[in-house]
Amino acid sequence: MSTTGIENWAVDLKDVGAIYPFQGAEVLFLIVGVVLWLGWHVLQIRAEKREYEEIIREHGDAATIGRALDGE
Repeated sequence: MSTTGIENWAVDLKDVGAIYPFQGAEVLFLIVGVVLWLGWHVLQIRAEKREYEEIIREHGDAATIGRALDGE
């Protein structure tokens, strides 16, 4: 199976050009990578915000904060 279109490797590779698979798909891979990267950041921010809000709900009232500051 050849994805580069080269049938015989007994050639000068500087005349061949790119010899890796999926030639021409670099921009598509870049777009997919950036979208996945940004999506991961959005999901991570939402998860951390939910966790932070839960901690505030459990420990964020005035009495709890007062006890923490008093060293109790």
